[in-house]
Amino acid sequence: MSLSPLSHRHHPQSSVARAAAIADRLTELGARYDAAPVFPQESMRCLAAAGLHRDFAAPASGGMAFADAAQRCQALMDVLRIIGRADLSVGRLFEGHVNALALFAWYGSPAQAAQLAGELDAGAFYGVWATEPAPGVSIDVKLGGGHALRGAKSFASGAGGLARAIVTARPAAGDRQLVLVDANDAARADLSGWRVRGMRASISGVYDLTGVDVRADDLLGHPGDYDREPRFTTGAWRFAAVQLGGIEALLTETRAAMSEVARTDPLQRAKFAKCVVAARTAYLWVRECAARAANDSIDGPAFARLTRGVVERAGLDVMELAARMIGTRSAMDGQRIDKIIRDLSLYLRQSGPDYSRDQAALTWLDHDAWGEGDLLW
Repeated sequence: MSLSPLSHRHHPQSSVARAAAIADRLTELGARYDAAPVFPQESMRCLAAAGLHRDFAAPASGGMAFADAAQRCQALMDVLRIIGRADLSVGRLFEGHVNALALFAWYGSPAQAAQLAGELDAGAFYGVWATEPAPGVSIDVKLGGGHALRGAKSFASGAGGLARAIVTARPAAGDRQLVLVDANDAARADLSGWRVRGMRASISGVYDLTGVDVRADDLLGHPGDYDREPRFTTGAWRFAAVQLGGIEALLTETRAAMSEVARTDPLQRAKFAKCVVAARTAYLWVRECAARAANDSIDGPAFARLTRGVVERAGLDVMELAARMIGTRSAMDGQRIDKIIRDLSLYLRQSGPDYSRDQAALTWLDHDAWGEGDLLW
């Protein structure tokens, strides 16, 4: 997706304040895009107009200058939460965009950083697509010379609507390579299979990459860069922050919907208290995981794996308790609580959750990965 050029490069307000200023508008637009699912162009336009699409790029690409990595991660966490509270589908797209900005900052060449700056000036949004149906995406040698991609990406959020995407592709030998591609070719996007109850406007369809030429300046970094730890696994904190925002929004809507009778009932208040504990527990884990990511902590992957489980559990608990407290209104079409629950139900799904938790447990069995002077043992 590319928008008209912005008349300004920086905003005087903080990223968090600007995100909060457009949150109500994103919420309003989110209801519309949920009712008639298409790429949420107006919502993305709001993010670009607020300058949020470039804030978390490297300074070489026109991003904001933060005091340090910790300040940057804290600001990003709050922005992701705010956008997630407003609309989880847009939060998913924005999280993919900032993931792409991070990959540019880590692995991009000076020329690629300059190119990104120009595209951000035009309001472009990026995605990162790694999931693929068999046999995957490969970089093949063309008959007349040169290289081209073969294969498709699935669950490609924003397919056909984003301006550009960073995709993983397998060369003839070696590890996965990051490749820059156009993502706005509607003819390559197949959205027919994206028939879901929630996260409708994320438009996570299939995108056919077969025949896309690959030039030297389309290659981002070196083979294997995308899978480098601890960044690869620890980066899950970003989408966990978006999910956390959805949980917090559900808690807020539940509080507002509770009747006076429910508020005087100690059993209902006990349910609400459990929701508060679940949401705040998830917040503390995500915040700690973001701090680990800022420091490239070697134990970041263990934190991220457990954080994903903590956020999932919090979301499941708050959804169940909210439905019990609010009753049938929580499942009525057009109710914001219903939309949040549908979106969270899908967004919280993850592959191999038991394996992920087991891998984290192995780290904690080896040592106290919290790293506070072996306070546990």
